Amino acid sequence: METIQILLVDDHPLVRQGVRTFLETEADLVVIGEAASGEEAVHCCTELAPDVVLIDLSMPGMGGIEAIRRIKQCSPHSQVVVLTSFQDDTFIFPTLRAGALSYILKDVQADDLAETVRKATRGESVLHPRVAARVVQEIRGERKDIPNAFTDLSNRELEVLRLIAQGKTNALIAEELCITEQTVKGHVSNILGKLHMADRTQAAIFAWKQGVIIHEQ
Repeated sequence: METIQILLVDDHPLVRQGVRTFLETEADLVVIGEAASGEEAVHCCTELAPDVVLIDLSMPGMGGIEAIRRIKQCSPHSQVVVLTSFQDDTFIFPTLRAGALSYILKDVQADDLAETVRKATRGESVLHPRVAARVVQEIRGERKDIPNAFTDLSNRELEVLRLIAQGKTNALIAEELCITEQTVKGHVSNILGKLHMADRTQAAIFAWKQGVIIHEQ
């Protein structure tokens, strides 16, 4: 029996352990490596060239979307299956454009996960039903307007987001708002958490698309 070699990428050790434990009960699936960050994932793919990369999107350092783009560059043979909890458009479409073949959510049944991995080696895409519906709506031009994603942000966080999108560093933001750089870092962390973004670049692009940014006076 020909085995399928898999790389697991998730910054939570317990998640990796749980997924590995299940996958290794399947005779044709072999986990050949694990990575806890996008940078590690790219390195592992360069060294191991796995058949399938099972990757989350939210990780410290290099985000999952950028990692996917680089994985497809350094190991074109590897098929990327996204296993995440994010299901909004700001992740779905950039992820698929970056080169992911399949996009499934972490509520997937174990047997379905294994079958998704097998299908990936045959070049067959699997999308979670809610994700598939978003893709169909996009293709048909029927996608509804995105609700205000910034409702949960405080006024200060919204100010910080505007300055991030203007390309300003934490130091410059701190100077402009008369707060400490450490406070800015805290605001940035809160913003990313509330918007479910992996890094400040994603948050800035999203803010531009949503028309939040006001040009500098």
